[in-house]
Amino acid sequence: MISAIELIGIDKRFGAVHANKDVTLEIAQGSIHGIIGENGAGKSTLMSILFGFYAADKGEIKVKGQAVKIKSSSDAISHGIGMVHQHFMLVDPFTVLENVVLGAEGGRLIGPALAKAREELTRLARDYELEVDPDAIVGELPVGLQQRVEILKALFKGAETLILDEPTGVLTPDEADHLFRILGQLRDQGKTVILITHKLREIMAITDRVSVMRRGELVATKETKNTGVEELAELMVGRRVLLRVKKGKAKPGNVVLDVKNLTWKDRKGTARVDNVSFTVRNGEIVGIAGVSGNGQSELLELISGISKPTSGQIIFEGKDIGILGDPRHVREEGLAHVPEDRQHRGLIASFDASESIILGWHYDDALGKGFRLDREAVVNRCKAEMQEFDVRPADPYLKCAKFSGGNQQKIILAREIERDPDLLIVGQPTRGVDIGAIEFIHRRLIQLRDEGKAVLLVSVELDEIRSLSDRILVMFAGKIMGERDSSADERELGLLMAGVSKDAA
Repeated sequence: MISAIELIGIDKRFGAVHANKDVTLEIAQGSIHGIIGENGAGKSTLMSILFGFYAADKGEIKVKGQAVKIKSSSDAISHGIGMVHQHFMLVDPFTVLENVVLGAEGGRLIGPALAKAREELTRLARDYELEVDPDAIVGELPVGLQQRVEILKALFKGAETLILDEPTGVLTPDEADHLFRILGQLRDQGKTVILITHKLREIMAITDRVSVMRRGELVATKETKNTGVEELAELMVGRRVLLRVKKGKAKPGNVVLDVKNLTWKDRKGTARVDNVSFTVRNGEIVGIAGVSGNGQSELLELISGISKPTSGQIIFEGKDIGILGDPRHVREEGLAHVPEDRQHRGLIASFDASESIILGWHYDDALGKGFRLDREAVVNRCKAEMQEFDVRPADPYLKCAKFSGGNQQKIILAREIERDPDLLIVGQPTRGVDIGAIEFIHRRLIQLRDEGKAVLLVSVELDEIRSLSDRILVMFAGKIMGERDSSADERELGLLMAGVSKDAA
């Protein structure tokens, strides 16, 4: 095996946190190598060291057998290492061409450099099936094409090894399939791809080898053809994991939520939620599928009272809550909300866990009187909810920023579910969450449904929507494109997510 990259004895600490523990990893040239692990396993830290964001405390990096020093991303690029980040590093008002050459303009005379870059960009796009209009404004492109621009940027700068961090999180199934074809073609032409993902099916579909990290250590490297999702999941977590959601048949009851002709327009007058109507009943989970940015976030904010509708009604248990426009009053009616963005909407990173776990309920008489909180009551409630939801570490005084993503999510779920809501609306319940916490969260949502509660679920993870939902609505450009049951074909749902009408689908 000819090595493209060798990481030898990489060790990295952040204070008391031992992020990488003597990691040695070899990546074969002309291969697709997956790296998986739970949140906090150390995989992102390891790749950040390879790309020059962090410096290892000790260890060595070799590129094609030669020891190199990588102290910055510029150093990494000079050694043929490129990275496509989960959140794209693009300048929205710039054209595709301008984004690709940014940082590699080649002197003060930009005109000749752009002309030469246009030729090279056309060649790369043709050779790797990455066709995109060089003169298109990046901010106006769909996310699938923006991702192509990121890959083109790396190839333009001479990347021989390409690191991709969770590359399919914002793609439709068809776009993800096209990305895999591109990665396969890159491999076939001698490029090396390192794929960081939590989606085990993707690992099995596209990689040649896969490495598993746990608690900062490399615990296994496997030939993909010689392993399976069950073994990989067990290696990641250190125990057997239930990968399939077990649930009985739903027993829908009365209508709890009735959304009628709901529309919300932004400041420019664009309808982000466009004449949307649907219902949610007791004892069922209704999932809303769609690529991020198609109105799902705005819909959740309208139902939770964060925003007020431009027109239409939100009838919750017989009352129009759309006119309230007040999250506190909506919560008092019996609706709970797990927001999509846990960092900015779900908790306050600088607060203790005990403080974040009462947000929205801090005015409860059981927790204090007037402006004064009963600190002992707050901490005791936090301890009880941490135990119930298996939050680790179970420390009420630990700052929220110190918890992993999965445990931050458990804190928010504990706060919302323990109030025994009639309706739970939950956005991206397992975004950035490791596989062990995913299993727990899915189980709690099914339990809530089986207790006769109503659940409205928004997720960009189509597998999650299909496995949890009893009914599936698909949103595109603010509209409901169609409704299907959980047995719907993935390709049919993908067409609806891409805006193809339900009749054509």
